[in-house]
Amino acid sequence: MYSTRGSKALPPARALRVARILAFASACLLTAAASAHHSFSMFESTREVSLAGTVKELQWTNPHCFIQLLVPGSGTTSEWSIEMASPLHLVRRGWTPGLIKPGDKVTIVVHPMRDGSTGGAFVSGTGPDGKPLGEGAQR
Repeated sequence: MYSTRGSKALPPARALRVARILAFASACLLTAAASAHHSFSMFESTREVSLAGTVKELQWTNPHCFIQLLVPGSGTTSEWSIEMASPLHLVRRGWTPGLIKPGDKVTIVVHPMRDGSTGGAFVSGTGPDGKPLGEGAQR
C-alpha cells in the first residue's frame, strides 16, 4: 500500500501552475525545433532531371542557397530556381560565393518539384570548365 506520510505534495493550485509552465516550455522547444527546418517533400526525390543552362544568379543566403538558372527550351527560356544547402554546408563541400557567376554555362542535376513548376533540389552539377561543382551540395 502506498503511503504519502512524510512526503510533501504541492497544493493543487501550485501543481497546476507548474504543469502549465512545463507545458509552455515544452511547446516552445517543439515549435523552435519544427520551425528550424522545412520539409523537402515538395521535391520528387525518386526522379532526377538534368538542366543545361546559363546562371542568372547564385543567391548565397541563409538558410539555403539558390541558383537561378536560365534553361532554353523549344522557343522559350525557363528560369529554374534550384535550392541548395546552407552556405556553411556548401563551404564544407568546396563551394565559394564566386564558384559560378552570372553568364556561366553549367549543367545541373536536380530532384524536380512535385507540382511540375520550374524548380528543384540540387543533386550535382558541372561547371563551365567541365569540372564537378564542389563536392555536391545536397541538403
